[in-house]
Amino acid sequence: MAELSIVEAINDGFHVELARDDNVLVMGEDVGRAGGVFRATAGLLDRFGADRCVDTPLAEAGILGTAVGLCMAGWRPVCEMQYDAFSYPCLDQLINHVGRYRWRTGGEMEFPLVVRMPYGGGVRAPELHDDSPETYYVHTPGVKVAIPSTPADAKGLLAAAIRDPDPVVLLEPKLHYRTIRGEVPDGEHVVPLGQARLAREGTDVTLVAYGSMVPLCEQVADELDGEASVEVLDVRTLKPLDEEALLASAAKTGRVVIVQEAPRTLGYAAELAAILAEKAILDLHGPVLRVTGYDVPYPYWQIEDAYMPSVERVLDAVRRLLEF
Repeated sequence: MAELSIVEAINDGFHVELARDDNVLVMGEDVGRAGGVFRATAGLLDRFGADRCVDTPLAEAGILGTAVGLCMAGWRPVCEMQYDAFSYPCLDQLINHVGRYRWRTGGEMEFPLVVRMPYGGGVRAPELHDDSPETYYVHTPGVKVAIPSTPADAKGLLAAAIRDPDPVVLLEPKLHYRTIRGEVPDGEHVVPLGQARLAREGTDVTLVAYGSMVPLCEQVADELDGEASVEVLDVRTLKPLDEEALLASAAKTGRVVIVQEAPRTLGYAAELAAILAEKAILDLHGPVLRVTGYDVPYPYWQIEDAYMPSVERVLDAVRRLLEF
């Protein structure tokens, strides 16, 4: 197995999947000649040609609208939204069309469309380059949502999304595109949608996270070594959610802190907390706590460290819960 960064693993996954299935194509702004702004699609144009690695105009709604037609014609398009907030013009197609076609056709039409985008802050980017918009997509019926936190999962979840018969939104933590390296299986590698990953085993408290918050939670576990035994559960697939893994970890430790980068109100952490309240209340020794972003637009880079969940904020939540 090669040791790759997250963005290298994504690129490797693209090369494998496009070679495996002639119906897979990649489309988006600068994905071809430039190889993508993060180089995730580097080499695809030269290897597979302009019909399967398509540079598009700067029109996100047009990218996804075109992909809808391609799906109907038998293709498996992978659309790149260059940054997280650039995807908002696509909500019309995603909500009104992409998520509804299986239902609209009585189950006769599959809709194997992937929308992938870098998400999140911490990279000192300008406005509209730092959002964590997963809740919009999780809330859309008919759409699956996954967020990797490791290179192996980045490749494996991309492959699973491309092969899935339903539309999948895949968010990638751009903060860790090149800051995390790990072993990635060679050749075909699929991480099934709907399976969480136990990133760290523990007995006293569970930290639940996904994407860029998983490495943060692992740092917290290291900080608390000797003080408390911390379990870290990487959700990986937000929809469908691996409820069994979530409930099992809560039952094991009796204490849960959920960490998300997105704003607090109606964030994905609230859904996880509601599930625990409904199905794990008798296993819990204290309230389910959330550490999140704030209910404000993502700030300019000078103060983004104050916005994002930090090791200190998560440590405070864990210690309050242990003392409850």
